[in-house]
Amino acid sequence: MRRRVLFLINSLEGGGAERVMSTLLRHSAAERDGYDILLGLLDDLPAAYSVPDWVDVRQLDGRRSFLSSVMSVRRLVADVRPHATLSFLTRSNMANVLNARAPCVISERANTSAHFPAGPRGALSRAMVRAVYPRATRVIAVSEGVAEDLRDNFGVRADRMVAIPNPVDANAIRAKAAEPSAIGVDGPYILAAGRLVKSKNFSMLIRAFASTDSDWTLVIAGEGPEREALTRLAAECGAAKRILLPGFVTNPYPLMRAADVFVLSSNAEGFPNALVEAMALGIPVIATNCASGPSEILAEGPRAQIGGLTLARHGILVDPNAVEQMSEAISRMRDPDVRRTYGAKAAVRAQVYSPESVKDRYWAVIREVLA
Repeated sequence: MRRRVLFLINSLEGGGAERVMSTLLRHSAAERDGYDILLGLLDDLPAAYSVPDWVDVRQLDGRRSFLSSVMSVRRLVADVRPHATLSFLTRSNMANVLNARAPCVISERANTSAHFPAGPRGALSRAMVRAVYPRATRVIAVSEGVAEDLRDNFGVRADRMVAIPNPVDANAIRAKAAEPSAIGVDGPYILAAGRLVKSKNFSMLIRAFASTDSDWTLVIAGEGPEREALTRLAAECGAAKRILLPGFVTNPYPLMRAADVFVLSSNAEGFPNALVEAMALGIPVIATNCASGPSEILAEGPRAQIGGLTLARHGILVDPNAVEQMSEAISRMRDPDVRRTYGAKAAVRAQVYSPESVKDRYWAVIREVLA
């Protein structure tokens, strides 16, 4: 008997989780022999990513509402009667568990404690996660740090969790990187990328970069509510002419390929996709040792065992929000030999995150809960 596996996600609108869902399904062609694969999209939004034609896509109308999403998934589950479900993102995870009639797997994409805002709304969200997530059959965390947070702060049993990193399709990235760049930068430059929000801590990076005695350029690709504040800060630091904020870049990979260094300055991550994408292109990297992911990627170890500026195996780590350490790390990366060494190491390390290996690990969990 063929088994039906239902994947759930809020939408395929632009974002890291959406890209991973698309990648996971595109590399699951071999599983078609034994499974009918369905995808439920909670919100009716324009898609930035595609899935294969053989995926049975069910468009719901959750309207970004928790209650509407739960009810929509309830009707979908009653209709398709899946033998197992797997979901990404908090709202989809909640709807998955609350409507489960078969083994349900949820995937947590962010450091949960850091993800929700302060105040009553964040407290309510944390309470809901604490009440619902432990009921899932299995929980896939995007890093060991995320798994530890779920265990310590949200009551998810360790024996129900497994850490599986995001896939990084190096071949696809290299193909896109070979296209013409929409952004031209004169001379050497450092690249950072992400939404312009406080959690990415681009303000720390700007301060650190401005304090270096360098004629390089800092490019921060992305858009968001912090644009005005970051532009003002660059001027206040006297570095406005050396800092470029080009906005959202549809294809960032040509810009990434030509960068001399890639920097991740975040206060918190689930799994830093852009960091590994830069590594796949052989770009040397600097990252904050935030929760969660950078220490596992660059040092192959837990963040608690690392402190201060660290020349790790595959890149340089600094403490979160440490301006002086970041400035020193940038200065060290100005040495061509250091960049060459770390660039080569980065490319080798990125191979661990191939889509094929990550896809196999996801399907191993699905087969386990179906056994």
